[in-house]
Amino acid sequence: VHISKGIPVANATKIWITKSGGGIVANNSSKIPDKELRELLETISNNYFLIISKWKQHFPNENVKFYC
Repeated sequence: VHISKGIPVANATKIWITKSGGGIVANNSSKIPDKELRELLETISNNYFLIISKWKQHFPNENVKFYC
């Protein structure tokens, strides 16, 4: 998942979605404050199945790759 505040940027914060439905911050290049980052991680976790479903719809011929 790539996240940036405001206008999307090339060096967006990157979060990997784990098999367990959580998230790992790969980098916080867009310097999102810790409190907001925790809230975003919780939102990603709460919407895990929706995110994976949308990914599969958008990339039907791709395998979803999980980390951890």
